[in-house]
Amino acid sequence: MSDLSRLSREAVEAPESGIVAVMTYARGREGLIPLWAGEGDLSTPAFISEAAAASLAAGETFYTWQRGIPELRQALATYTERLYDRPTAPDRFFVTGSGMQAIQLAIASVASPGDEVVYLGPAWPNFAAAVGVKGAVAREVSLDFTEAGWHLDLRKLADAIGPKTRALFINTPSNPTGWTASEAELRAILDLARARGISVIADEIYNRFYYGGGRAPSFHDVMEADDSIFFVNSFSKNWAMTGWRIGWIETSAAYGDVLENLIQYSTSGVATFMQRAAVAALEEGEGFVAGQVERAASARDIFTDRLLATNRVSMTRPDGAFYAFFAVDGITDTRAAAFRLVDEALVGLAPGTAFGPAGTPFLRACFHRRLDEVEIAADRIADWIGRSA
Repeated sequence: MSDLSRLSREAVEAPESGIVAVMTYARGREGLIPLWAGEGDLSTPAFISEAAAASLAAGETFYTWQRGIPELRQALATYTERLYDRPTAPDRFFVTGSGMQAIQLAIASVASPGDEVVYLGPAWPNFAAAVGVKGAVAREVSLDFTEAGWHLDLRKLADAIGPKTRALFINTPSNPTGWTASEAELRAILDLARARGISVIADEIYNRFYYGGGRAPSFHDVMEADDSIFFVNSFSKNWAMTGWRIGWIETSAAYGDVLENLIQYSTSGVATFMQRAAVAALEEGEGFVAGQVERAASARDIFTDRLLATNRVSMTRPDGAFYAFFAVDGITDTRAAAFRLVDEALVGLAPGTAFGPAGTPFLRACFHRRLDEVEIAADRIADWIGRSA
């Protein structure tokens, strides 16, 4: 038997994913509708895949630029300028092997073992786990949940910042709650970071999935050129590229040598053919993104209306992202409930226990799927709630 004492404490203590636990239990179950993972049901569009295939056919299979090929960094700058209406230079962009790696590199850039990073919960579990693997401490500040929705108490956030805090991790629109910071809230958060001399890691991956029109408010709207902000993003959600594992960091060009080294000593860069696909996504994919957001908005309404009609569900219609995060009257063990829903309703959900202490009473459903499937899943969950009275 292998001796785990030979391994690092951080590796051994890395938590099991509560989402993956349910997926592993039920994957392949006939007739099950999987709403557990944070992805849609559409395959990557052909114009993106064809760009990758053309690159492979051209023999672009060698080592490449650590920071990303120039064409992709320029495309990212152009996309960002268009989205936020402010001049942006390509030297601010660094291509990563997924949004998850972008988060890992941002953490490694700002936090040493023993340092702290403050984040808003309930939260996608991978961030806090990634902080722990680095030997740092993730400190949760819980959003407040009321009948009017999820709210940030800025005083709680300020009080959580201590002498060991190196950064604030702000995910908006939020996975799993759908909470979306206003421009005024973003300005207040950034003012707080400036005053305390710490960085911001801005996870705006769901920025396009915003149901208030256009895109969600962003730190791009309130930042100054010298602010220490690490924007972490991914091609996964907007362009249906979850399996490709490609993302990016946008930050000060002054951090370029540091990030290049971190990329070198982790993945040594992202395959060129994948980067060619990413260029195609940015340059040709606006229609696809718009269609995805429109469908998600319809799915959101179908799902939330059906569950709220049970009169046993506490939930507000999310402003952004593509998740319904809801509590059911009388259900206290949401991990057990998620397994029961697999067996008794043939629907796969993520338990709220996976999203930190503040998420414990809730279940998360990803409604970014075909509308008929969303309707069937919502009916099954509602019927299960009725039987569980």
